[in-house]
Order: sequence, then C-alpha cells, then structure tokens
Amino acid sequence: MPVFGLRTSNPAFNRYFWRKLKVYSKKKMSINGVIVKSLAMLTIVLLAASYTWHLFFSGVIIKWYTAIGMFVAICCSLFISFKHNAAKYLLPIYAIAKGLFLGGISAYAHQRFPYLPFQAIAVTITTFFIMLFLYRIKAIKVTRKFRAIIISASVTIFLFYFIGWVLWLLKIDALPLWRTSWFAIGFNVVAAIVASFSLLLDFYYIDKQVGRYPKEREWLATWGLLITLIWLYIETLRLLKKLAIRF
Repeated sequence: MPVFGLRTSNPAFNRYFWRKLKVYSKKKMSINGVIVKSLAMLTIVLLAASYTWHLFFSGVIIKWYTAIGMFVAICCSLFISFKHNAAKYLLPIYAIAKGLFLGGISAYAHQRFPYLPFQAIAVTITTFFIMLFLYRIKAIKVTRKFRAIIISASVTIFLFYFIGWVLWLLKIDALPLWRTSWFAIGFNVVAAIVASFSLLLDFYYIDKQVGRYPKEREWLATWGLLITLIWLYIETLRLLKKLAIRF
C-alpha cells in the first residue's frame, strides 16, 4: 500500500504529479525522448561540475559555488514539485545548480583521495545499467509491496538526514551519520542500496506513462531520473570516502 499517499520514492513519479494533466497533445511521451533529454541534462551537470572542479584546482574558493548550487537545486525541485509544467524551463537551471554542487564536493573528495569521484561515477553508471537490465528481464518485480518498502526506506533515510542537518546547524553532534563508524558506514550502504532500487521504481513509472502523456512530460521524467542518479552518486561517494578514511 502507498506510504503518505506516495506510490514511488521519487516525487517526479508520484501519481499526484501525473493525474492533474488536462492538456491533450498528438505527440506522446516516448522512451527515446526521455533518453535524449536525460543525456542532455547530464551533460549540463557534467559541464557545470567541471567548471567548479577547475575553479577549485585553480586556487579559487568554491564554498559559495557549492552552497548556492545546492540551495538553487532545492528551490527548483520544490517549485517543480508544485508546478510540474515548469520542469521544461527549470530543469536546465536545476542541472547547472546540481553540477556546481557536485563539482564542489567531488573536488574536495579528489583532493584528499585522488580519483575517488571517478570511482563513484563508475559505480553509479554500472549500477544504473545493472538495474535497467534487471528491470527489463523482470528479475525483480516492482510490486506494490516492493514499492511500499522502498518508499518507507527512502522516507526514513531522508528524515535521518534532515534531523542530522538541523542538528549540524545547531552545532549539536548527536547523530554519527557524518563519521566513519560502522554505524555510519552501514547507514550509507543501506542508503546506496535503497537509491539503487529506487531506479527500478523510476523505470517502472516511466514505462507505465510512455504513450499516454504529452511529450512535454518527458521533462518531468528526466527530472525524476536525475534526482535518483545524483542521490546514488552522492551516497556512493560518501561511502567510498568513509571506507578510504577507515582503511
């Protein structure tokens, strides 16, 4: 059964964002359209990340680039969540903002642990294709119970992160999520696994909407995939960083 009224851990594929559509169009959403837009947005993310990366290793302080990038990306996501028709216009801004943020955290990680971000990228890409293959051969069925488990786990993880972030702002070190303890590493492993399985839910909902909704909905689908992929990359990078520190 759905959790908190959601049917997927990704807000872009929540029924709420699809059911309100009243615009009719001859051109319908297609897999190829989602792929092309996803590749275009990922290219923008990569270019923005490369820019921040270059600034960092040129001696420029990128703290504000990273922080502002994260803030703008959050604002874009919130706006798209309530005004989903704006995805077409805000997604490039979201991609740039996320790129600045990812470039910043990746540069910091690379400075301390050379090539660690590239390992995280490799793991993320590999996981994406493995999950796509598993979905296509129906090795893992995206049932209602499966969706409920992934949704519950996702909500719990983000709740932990939100509490940890609030405590961090208050300078209270109560949650060990940012440390290198076995608890923190275990939490990252679970989060990375949940992010991986969230890709299956994304594939499932895109598959169900193809041919039914107008072509502009490909932008919303692209946004959803970007959210999951970036989440998976961040979890992978954090996990590899903690393992590198501990071992």
